[in-house]
Amino acid sequence: MTKWVYRFGDGSAEGSAGDRNLLGGKGANLAEMSGLGLPVPPGLTITTDVCKWFYDHEKTYPDALKRQVDDALEWIGGLVSRGFGSADKPLLLSVRSGARASMPGMMDTVLNLGLNDETVNALAADAGDERFAYDSYRRFIQMYGSVVLGLDHEHFEEVLDDEKARLGHEFDTDLTASEWQGLITRYKALVKDELGEDFPQDPHEQLWGAIGAVFSSWMNARAITYRQLHNIPAAWGTAVNVQAMVFGNLGETSATGVAFTRNPSTGEKRLYGEFLVNAQGEDVVAGIRTPQDLTEAARIESGSDKPSLEKLMPETFREFVSICDRLEAHYSDMQDVEFTVERGKLWMLQTRSGKRTAKAALKIAVEMADEGVISSDEAVCRVEPGSLDQLLHPTIDPTARRDVIASGLPASPGAATGEIVFTSEEAVARVKEGRKVILVRVETSPEDIHGMHAAEGILTTRGGMTSHAAVVARGMGTPCVSGAGGLRVDLKNEQLITVSGTLKKGDVITLDGSAGQVIRGTVTMLQPELSGDFGRLMEWADVARRMKVRTNAETPADAKAARSFGAEGIGLCRTEHMFFEGKRIVAMREMILADTEKGRRAALAKLLPMQRSDFVELFDIMAGLPVTIRLLDPPLHEFLPKTDEEIDEVSAAMEVSADLLRERVDALHEFNPMLGHRGCRLAISYPEIAEMQARAIFEAAIQAGGKAGALVVPEIMVPLVGLKEELDFVKQRIDAVAREVMSENGSDFAYLVGTMIELPRAAIRAGAIAESAEFFSFGTNDLTQTTFGISRDDAASFLQVYQQKGIIERDPFVSLDIDGVGELVKLATTNGRGTRADIKLGICGEHGGDPASIHFCEATGLDYVSCSPFRVPIARLAAAQASIRKT
Repeated sequence: MTKWVYRFGDGSAEGSAGDRNLLGGKGANLAEMSGLGLPVPPGLTITTDVCKWFYDHEKTYPDALKRQVDDALEWIGGLVSRGFGSADKPLLLSVRSGARASMPGMMDTVLNLGLNDETVNALAADAGDERFAYDSYRRFIQMYGSVVLGLDHEHFEEVLDDEKARLGHEFDTDLTASEWQGLITRYKALVKDELGEDFPQDPHEQLWGAIGAVFSSWMNARAITYRQLHNIPAAWGTAVNVQAMVFGNLGETSATGVAFTRNPSTGEKRLYGEFLVNAQGEDVVAGIRTPQDLTEAARIESGSDKPSLEKLMPETFREFVSICDRLEAHYSDMQDVEFTVERGKLWMLQTRSGKRTAKAALKIAVEMADEGVISSDEAVCRVEPGSLDQLLHPTIDPTARRDVIASGLPASPGAATGEIVFTSEEAVARVKEGRKVILVRVETSPEDIHGMHAAEGILTTRGGMTSHAAVVARGMGTPCVSGAGGLRVDLKNEQLITVSGTLKKGDVITLDGSAGQVIRGTVTMLQPELSGDFGRLMEWADVARRMKVRTNAETPADAKAARSFGAEGIGLCRTEHMFFEGKRIVAMREMILADTEKGRRAALAKLLPMQRSDFVELFDIMAGLPVTIRLLDPPLHEFLPKTDEEIDEVSAAMEVSADLLRERVDALHEFNPMLGHRGCRLAISYPEIAEMQARAIFEAAIQAGGKAGALVVPEIMVPLVGLKEELDFVKQRIDAVAREVMSENGSDFAYLVGTMIELPRAAIRAGAIAESAEFFSFGTNDLTQTTFGISRDDAASFLQVYQQKGIIERDPFVSLDIDGVGELVKLATTNGRGTRADIKLGICGEHGGDPASIHFCEATGLDYVSCSPFRVPIARLAAAQASIRKT
């Protein structure tokens, strides 16, 4: 019989950390902690295989599952001397999700399951505390009503706020047992009114309702969005963890909290976290009450007048610190733990590798390597390459004037400026218009994930350092200030009210996520310097990696930035980008619109010195490193004059009538320019264009080489080749120009001629093309377009639907389509090397900066990847990880 359920607790477990794929992250770690003998409430894990069954069989379950769950519940009840559904000593349960990859707040949880009108009285008698029992029951109705029955939790919050106002209470903890009973009556009436049925009283019905809700939440909108953002496959599914409840809301000797074994923002090696006395877990992250500091040192730093856990429960604190140290040593990584204290007894509810900022990840990895806990290769693999983007975010100039209007918690580092918006929908809409926004909320919830991703920064007026906003923002690398209590959000009038005045939607503010400050207006920013821990880790990465990392650049600014980030050359210089400014665009239009070779050469003569100067500067910056220059590639329509003013300007320069030019523009019109007269087809139709560019490249190489003393070996790339004969034709012209320049200058120089593989035919015929090409550079942007038959510019309108419906996992323009486009790359690599063993192979599409695509490039044996300048550190790290994991 298939085993669908795994038990844990009482110092033993049927699984371990190695069963992560089957048990999910939470279930595997609960099993591991149980096996280590740590105090873990007993429970069961329903495997991820059941989730797959659930979706493959119209949301039903395997026949054997119910019996296995019932047997495990009986076992759990035996350990804690309670019975599920018992009227005397009821076993109450928590039901939580547990995906293979951590997805904080994205899926659903139900606590206090098993309570009803009968068992709540038994709980009260057993605990000797009626207030606690009825508080737990109202929590259960609210959570179950929202998660399982589909009632908006705001309905319950409105009833609760109304009741507190009527009774004159400020906090939930002020309500008495009888007052909670009255609220429960109102909650049940709400369910009846909204749904037309009574709140379920059968604990078994409650349990299977909660299990179904957790599995269903794997496909809710926020979970889908999160998976897309973090490249988590939908096929993984989630496990469900059912655990005996322990209660942090059993009075002043009970508490609940969240902690990190090191600071997740800075990486500092000391315990970091928050807790609440007489509370349940959701209270800490919800921001309803202000959490207290775990350590006395943190309390003093924060200026809090509320006692720390260290001071309030010293014995429990010492036990907790010992467990945290043990867990970090066991996992060899910073841990994120959840705990509950029930009347002085410590229980561990979760441990997992903690999410952290890039700065913290670097510090933790480097320090753990220095401590001998992990190797330098392991340290390299501990840092998520994409997270390095966080280090490239600007910070506020320390000399800049700050008009600080409020302060909160420094929840996620970095600085951001943008227009105030109050909803996630508004954030997404404004960003689509090309504007930058700051999302301002009382507190964020998982439903805000799309707006949080779109925003430059996030500001909340409630919540602590472990609130939803803080955790998600840190994971995204988005600056965040949370718990800015001096501000008030007026959603109705779309205003942010401060002590010094009122700001409205659209006003600009700046957030300093490192200092926890909210600043009026725009503030001067500084770019970060990548040194210290970053420098050391990248040194280790550079030792480990095999592939080179180049950059896509055609401007001096981009080339210099790329060199500062460690680029080892230019893998793609798109020469067409050099022709769109000032006099260049006029000369370019003259050349295109000329109807004779003489006219074209006259216009090209104006462009030659400009091109030569461009290339000299790039060669100087790269100081002998390889520079691959692509000949003119884009569709001609991108250069053609469109307005009457532009036509008049070219008309004057060419001394021809405007009407004649309009006729020429019409004649050059193409129905599908992306598949039209571009790339090598231009060089074949108008060889003088390739000749001018080749001359500019060679003369610049001589000039730069003589000036810098560094050998300059330019690599000339012929674009959009599909036939070997096309490359041969253009290469003959390039070689002829090389001979002319050598003769004119009395010097020899080396150069390479190759092609961009961006058409399926070129990939299929790579063996023949390699007879002429000395290098291949895979242009995976166009190769993806031509393989799929999809325009990248139009794909966004339907590819998102494809992802939502499970047709594709990832956007193929973001992460390389391994099965299709990847097969063409592998075919071209094999056949190209079969013809020319020393052929140089690289990739220069946007995929060159995507970590998953870089792993494919390593496995395929490419020599280098090329990406945008600010992706170079990401590519260096990803290439190192690919090399390490390959061995």
